[in-house]
Amino acid sequence: MKKMHIDIVSDIACPWCAIGYARLEIAMGQLAPECKFTVEWHAFELNPEHSGAGEPILPALARKYGRSEEEMRSNQNQMMKIAKDLGINFEKIQERLTCNTFDAHRLVKWAGEQGQQTGMKQTLFEAYFGRAEDVSDRDVLIKCVESLGLDSEKAKAVLDSDQYAAAVREDEATYQKAGVTGVPAYIVSGKYLISGAQEPDTLVQAFQEIGAESD
Repeated sequence: MKKMHIDIVSDIACPWCAIGYARLEIAMGQLAPECKFTVEWHAFELNPEHSGAGEPILPALARKYGRSEEEMRSNQNQMMKIAKDLGINFEKIQERLTCNTFDAHRLVKWAGEQGQQTGMKQTLFEAYFGRAEDVSDRDVLIKCVESLGLDSEKAKAVLDSDQYAAAVREDEATYQKAGVTGVPAYIVSGKYLISGAQEPDTLVQAFQEIGAESD
């Protein structure tokens, strides 16, 4: 059986990252008989300078991309449909506020040490896109931790300290230097870059080609 490691560069505030992972899961499932996959998540911040109160997402996106709020609403509606078809909760995607994701990334690193990195990431996606919760808020983060059955006191200790801050910044610097400017990005077997939330069939084909090259 072939072994394939996938480094996923993503942000919790990126809806395409949630969609991309759901599609990746389908692709990995289709190749499961012939390939054993391991996955590791790496931090990327779409809005690293964000501080203070959040702003409603539609006007914030409209300003960022120089488009109208109606266009942004239409884009979000399209994402809601894609997410629903994949079984992902995006019900409150248009009601969320902008927020800083640095502490959430620190908790993803911490959860990884308990074997719950992917679980933490998916729980944060659901909190932000499904319930429009502020994933920079400590209480929201602790609720996500508890929902996975992880130790909330240990998570609070992480949040009270600067633990994993260096690891998050190192991720961001490493992948920026490697030329990753948008997310999701998948680095397969340490050397093949796949950018964007590709369809499962596209990913399957890419993985098969990568596997054939390493034969």
